Amino acid sequence: MAKRQPTTTDSLPLVALDLGSDSVRAMAARRIAPDLFQILGVEERPQKLGNVCVEQGIITQSSNAGYVIAEVLKLLANRIGVSELPTAFLSLGGQSMQIVAVHSRRDQARKKEISQALLDEMEQECKEKIELRNPDVAVLGLVPSYFSLDGVEQDEVPGPEQRAALIEAHYIAFYGRKAIDTQLQKSFSQAGRSIEHAFVRPEALLSAFATCDGNHVLMNGCAVLDFGAQTTSLTVYKGGQYLLNKVVPKGGYHISRMLEQQGMSFATAEVLKKKYGCASPELVTKNVRLRVPASPEIGGEMVIASYELAEAIELKLQEILAPLFEELKKVEARIQTLYITGGASMLAGLAEYIQSQTAVRVQYGAHNLLLHRDTEEKYLSPEYTSLVGTILLGQDYRDSHKNQLVRKPGFFDRVKESTLDMFIDQQ
Repeated sequence: MAKRQPTTTDSLPLVALDLGSDSVRAMAARRIAPDLFQILGVEERPQKLGNVCVEQGIITQSSNAGYVIAEVLKLLANRIGVSELPTAFLSLGGQSMQIVAVHSRRDQARKKEISQALLDEMEQECKEKIELRNPDVAVLGLVPSYFSLDGVEQDEVPGPEQRAALIEAHYIAFYGRKAIDTQLQKSFSQAGRSIEHAFVRPEALLSAFATCDGNHVLMNGCAVLDFGAQTTSLTVYKGGQYLLNKVVPKGGYHISRMLEQQGMSFATAEVLKKKYGCASPELVTKNVRLRVPASPEIGGEMVIASYELAEAIELKLQEILAPLFEELKKVEARIQTLYITGGASMLAGLAEYIQSQTAVRVQYGAHNLLLHRDTEEKYLSPEYTSLVGTILLGQDYRDSHKNQLVRKPGFFDRVKESTLDMFIDQQ
């Protein structure tokens, strides 16, 4: 009987997973040309009140998160017509994520080729340096800053065609509380899936923007304001270095909560914000009176003018963004562009409001040049940029780690997966 060949990740579609505070999303894609991808399918599982498993980018209930991860990947596999998606690339963000520079050095005595195994070993050493120094933290991602071969700085990651005796690898490490990594690993284990590789969300976003606008934006200096549901972050990058990464534990969700306190349901507040909201009353072109249903406890209707709505939203925006604007002022002379992205970034007038607070050029980050021209328009929205950027990084990772075997879940996980399949099939 012929022996079954082991499955490698190269034979699988590229899958990106985003653990958001409002929903868990997964995207499957395939490369059709260099830095050009076709989306095969997207699945999403909104988090339900009372059964939330991810808050402010952190998994709070690993068993619930494991169920949702397995369900989303199961549905995505069905959508694109494959039997299973056992592995996924992941982008990580979150409230407690911080950055620090770290480096590794190898003196090989004589010139040898630069193998991927050696680079992986040096990267692992950098990770262990930080975690051994502080046992309470885990490195969530390492982003290459620059490499030096025999004292000569390199523009790109060195490859096997290059040779050197002295190799230096410099990274920026993103790290957070160890519990973040522990919960993440538990969730995937309970889902019966494996993490092919994890990237930090700022790297995924910047990779997408740099590919679309050109690497000069990174060299000249840029910032990313990532406006999410429960967190908003500011990342500043220039010439191979992350200058800062600051996260505040508030986002678009908190604007809706503020409107809810005016006497309407949260669902009504969400619709009102997205359809009629504006970042500043100065940007309201026509002041109209809006009638919306009051909350069930109050009953009836309530009336709010669009100008008053914008005033309330601006006050909340000031509260959310003030700490980030303070950090931006410290570095704005060193950068040229501020990109806006994230699920909550489509608030009307947001770009104009942010531009009024800084001298840096403000624009929405785009990833459309990474996708086939027939891509559905909704997938060009900023809320999908991190997924597309993760797909891009995932393909780069596979290119440098060819024929990597799929890590199999254990027996216990396979039993859980079979049980989960029965429940999903019955729905």
